[in-house]
Amino acid sequence: MKHAAISSLLAGLTAGAVFALPAHADDDAREMEALVKQFGFITLEQASAKALAAKPGVITDADLDDRDFGKGWDYEFEIADADGHEWEVYVDAKSGEVRKVSREWF
Repeated sequence: MKHAAISSLLAGLTAGAVFALPAHADDDAREMEALVKQFGFITLEQASAKALAAKPGVITDADLDDRDFGKGWDYEFEIADADGHEWEVYVDAKSGEVRKVSREWF
């Protein structure tokens, strides 16, 4: 009986975690859209094109992050290239300039 209760609890928690993920992604997208409008940033699509021009591949993750000490905002992209290497590409959210391209070494 105790084992069945624990199994049910774990199944419920797992299902809850799976269904919560898309909502979090939607929240991130809405937050990013609001920042783009509020601060006059280039769009995620424009920044994606700049990142892929700098490092061709497939974008696996994208974030909009503020730089330290009020130095502006960057789109941060994680890109997997054709050889399976992962790269980080930073694009200035205001100007669209590619600020940094670096390979992840882990």
